[in-house]
Amino acid sequence: MFNESILEDVKAQGALIEKLGTLPDELLQFAYDEKLFKCFVPVELGGKMLELPEAVRVFQEVSALDGSFGWLVAIGSGGNAFVPNFKEQTCIELFSPKEAVIAGSAHSTAIAVKVDGGYRVTGEWRYCSGASYASMFTANSKLEGTEDIVTCIFTPDQVDVIKDWDAFGLKGTGSHTIRVENAFVPIERTFDLMKHANEFGSFVHTFPFVQFSQSSFAAVSLGIGQGFFEEARRILESSKDRWSIGEDNKYEAITAVLDKELLKYHQIETVFYSKLEELWETHKGGNVLKDADLNNFSMVCKEAAETTIGCANHLFRHFGMEAVMESSPLNRIWRNLHTASQHTFLTP
Repeated sequence: MFNESILEDVKAQGALIEKLGTLPDELLQFAYDEKLFKCFVPVELGGKMLELPEAVRVFQEVSALDGSFGWLVAIGSGGNAFVPNFKEQTCIELFSPKEAVIAGSAHSTAIAVKVDGGYRVTGEWRYCSGASYASMFTANSKLEGTEDIVTCIFTPDQVDVIKDWDAFGLKGTGSHTIRVENAFVPIERTFDLMKHANEFGSFVHTFPFVQFSQSSFAAVSLGIGQGFFEEARRILESSKDRWSIGEDNKYEAITAVLDKELLKYHQIETVFYSKLEELWETHKGGNVLKDADLNNFSMVCKEAAETTIGCANHLFRHFGMEAVMESSPLNRIWRNLHTASQHTFLTP
């Protein structure tokens, strides 16, 4: 999809992304220029409006370059799911800017008070990936005195970003806590995911949200795994002369392990895309997706993450001290893989 030299440049920035805790300006601009945060935004609003399987392959491709970058692309485009839920003018204002990208949380950890013209909201939400550059924030709150949920859009000037993301992987995602204090949210910046309020939607916006999200996160895990295999192969080939010496022939032994694990990986990758394409074509054909098929696909997404982790862990044991040094690309990729796959949509 992308020029090879650009891909190598992105991959080379992995250590910098981790050090900064967010995307460097050059890479952020690349994401804007390529509309990577707008995979499901209509063309008329400056987006790419890809079909789901096509976008998922993009998520895998960029995750193979760097896990934090891939995660942020998937999360950023995931926010496009809300495009149809606003009245037309509000949708245009929110999503048409070139640098439009959502960060937020689905957890209801705040209180909304009904006032004239909207709500006053106070609270905080954890794990808001991309918080450092988001043009808007989305979060759920409980309506005061009820169990009703109010989903709001906050502007950056209303939000305090608490830099508390200290996970051992995906360090470059800036998945910090956000806080608002008595923030006024006009009624037009609230929405219901189940109700469409404009004509900007497409098939992807009516695809079941859980499986939409699971396919995205599974693709990120597969992509990070792909990057792990590529880095393992690079280390193996660069060490061939040293590791081929002696009766044990470490080079041949590890090559055999790598090839065996890669086969397992490609098998689950093939199943994942086959099931996704099958669901997608059924959905596009106007047919109701059966619960059994959706549940089966959810299991495939989790299995994709689990298999990829298992393959990486088995290989990890064969690379000695290089694998345990945090400055090693192999170690960084391994940590990113384990962190991405801990999302609640992918855990057992």
